[in-house]
Amino acid sequence: MKKLLAFLCLISAITYAQNRKIPADTIVVTSHSAAIKGINLSYTATTGTQPVWNGNGEPIASLFYTYYQRSNVKNKDNRPLIISFNGGPGSASVWMHIAYTGPKILNIDKEGYPIQPYGVKDNPNSILDIADIVYVNPVNTGYSRMLPNKEGKLPERETFFGINADIKYLAEWINTFVTRNNRWKSPKYIIGESYGGTRVMGLANELQSSQWMYLNGVILVSPADYKLYSTSQPIYSALNLPYFTAAAWYQKALPSALQQKDLLDILPEVEDYTINTLMPAIAKGGFISNNEKQEVAQKMSYYSGLSKTAILQNNLDVPTSFFWKELLRNKTGHTIGRLDSRYLGIDKREAGDSPDYSPELTSWMHSFTPAINYYIKEHLNFKTDIKYNMFGNVHPWDRRNDNTRDQLRQAMAVNPYLKVLIQSGYYDGATTYFGAKYTMWQIDPSGKMKDRLTFKGYRSGHMMYLRQEDLVTANDDLRTFIKNSLSNGKSAKY
Repeated sequence: MKKLLAFLCLISAITYAQNRKIPADTIVVTSHSAAIKGINLSYTATTGTQPVWNGNGEPIASLFYTYYQRSNVKNKDNRPLIISFNGGPGSASVWMHIAYTGPKILNIDKEGYPIQPYGVKDNPNSILDIADIVYVNPVNTGYSRMLPNKEGKLPERETFFGINADIKYLAEWINTFVTRNNRWKSPKYIIGESYGGTRVMGLANELQSSQWMYLNGVILVSPADYKLYSTSQPIYSALNLPYFTAAAWYQKALPSALQQKDLLDILPEVEDYTINTLMPAIAKGGFISNNEKQEVAQKMSYYSGLSKTAILQNNLDVPTSFFWKELLRNKTGHTIGRLDSRYLGIDKREAGDSPDYSPELTSWMHSFTPAINYYIKEHLNFKTDIKYNMFGNVHPWDRRNDNTRDQLRQAMAVNPYLKVLIQSGYYDGATTYFGAKYTMWQIDPSGKMKDRLTFKGYRSGHMMYLRQEDLVTANDDLRTFIKNSLSNGKSAKY
C-alpha cells in the first residue's frame, strides 16, 4: 500500500509539473449565446496559445489569447476584427476583456465597486454584435511566457521588453493570427488602453510597413504618451489643471461659483486658461514677475480646489501625487485615487506629499483577479496550473527611441482609410484626458488629417467603462467609430 501511495504521489507530482508548463501552441473552443443591444446571438470563444518564433523558426514564447467570433456569419469579408491590448507595460489583457468590450463583464455595482460573490455576468453592450474580438496577452502577462530552447535557456529579455521590441514581435504574432484565422480580407482595428495606447500607435505603422497589413482604425483608451511624461519639462504639468478641476468638482472641493455648474460647462474655460495663460506662465520659470505669479496661483487655486499657498510652494508646478494627497487633506483627510479620483483612500498619516497606496487599483484587483481566473477555467475551459499574471515581470523596460506618436501619423498618412478614436475619463489622474487631447493635437502638426481624429470624454476614470452609464456610452461610441471608418466601397485615395 505504501508503494502504491508513493507511486500515485509521483504520478501526481509529474502531472503537476507538466501543468506548470504552458503549451506553445494549443486551442480550446467553446460555444455560447448572448443578448447584445436587444439582439440574441450565438458566438464561439477560442482561447489558447500561439507561438512567437525567432529568425530560425524556433518558438521562443507562447502568447495566451481569447478570440470571440459571432456565429452564423456567412461572409466575414466585411466583418471587422478588433485586436485588443491593455498596457502596463506588463499588464494582462484582462481589463477591457471582462469589463468593457467582451461578452462578459465583472459582477460590480453601477459605479464599478466590487461585489461578492465575485464573477462575471452578461454584457449587453459588448461590440461583439458588430465585430469579432481577440484579446492578446504580451509576454509574461496572463498565461503568456517565454519558452526555453533545447538547452533550457530562455531568450534574451531585450527581445520582448521595450517599446520597439514589443511592437516588432507583436506585429509578427498578429500576422500569424490573421493568417491562421483567415481574416486578411476583414476590416481591422487595434485598440490599446493606457500603455497600450503607446503600443498601438507604434503597431499601426509596424503592421502597415513591415507586415503589409492595413488598418481601418486605431483606438486609444486612456492613452499613455511618454512624450509628455518623460520630458521633465515643468511646462507640461500645466496640462494637469483641467483634470484637477474635474476631480475637485467630483469631490465637491471647488469654490461654490464653479461647484454649482455642470462639469462640462466648466472644462472648456479651464482648458482655454491652461493653454493660453498657464503654460506661458510656467514657461517663464523663475523669471516670471511676482504679480503674474500671484495672479496665476490665485486662478489655479480657483480651478483646482488647492490653496494658493500650496500652489506657490510648488512654484505653479503642482505634482499630481501631491494633488491626490492634498485635495481633501483639510476636509475629510482622505486621499483620492490616481487612476480614478472618485475613489478614496486612508493613509497612516495625513501629513506627506503623496498617498500610501492607490485605492482604485486595489479595488480593481479585488474584483478582476478572482473573476478572470474563474472565467477562463469555468467558462472558457482553459485549464492550467500556470499563474495568471495580472501584472508580469517585464522590467527593465527599454523606453528609448519612442517615436510612436510620429509612427501613428505616418500610418495615417500612407493609409487614407485609417481613422483614430481617443477615449478618456475626466477623473483619470494618471493619463489625463487633457493630456490625451494634447497628444491628439500633436499627432499631425499639419492639420491635414485632423478630421480623421476623434476625442470622446466620460464622467469616470482610467477605466471609464466600469461605470455603468459610461459602459453603455463608450461601447456605442466604438460602434459609431467602427461604422464610420468602414470603406463602404470607397477607394483609398486622397
